[in-house]
Amino acid sequence: MSTFHAVVWMDHNEAHVVMFDREHIQAQRIKSRSHHKHQGKVGDAVSFYQDIAKALNGTHEVLLTGPGLARQEFRTWCQQQQSATAQVIVDSIASDHPSDAQLAALAKQYFKKFDVMAPNPSQA
Repeated sequence: MSTFHAVVWMDHNEAHVVMFDREHIQAQRIKSRSHHKHQGKVGDAVSFYQDIAKALNGTHEVLLTGPGLARQEFRTWCQQQQSATAQVIVDSIASDHPSDAQLAALAKQYFKKFDVMAPNPSQA
């Protein structure tokens, strides 16, 4: 898929990355190497953030969601270390722990405004 939207639900322990376009959806889970909430080593957090950023390669718009501070910490890290990823993050919103299907539905609704403005690739 060349025109991905992505939504990332994350906390300090794991991230659910759901990427989609009008016809396809892909989901993956990325686990933090730290086993202690908020007390992992800095290197563990960096490795976790790098894995998430790598999963987002090729996306055009990314919505971050989740409880707590993890999503804002990831966004700040991206601004400092991964500018390409930081540039495609369009928003960060708080949420509980939805299923992947609920997460995709939330993101599709959120990104509807982007899809309305974009040309349909099958008509190009």
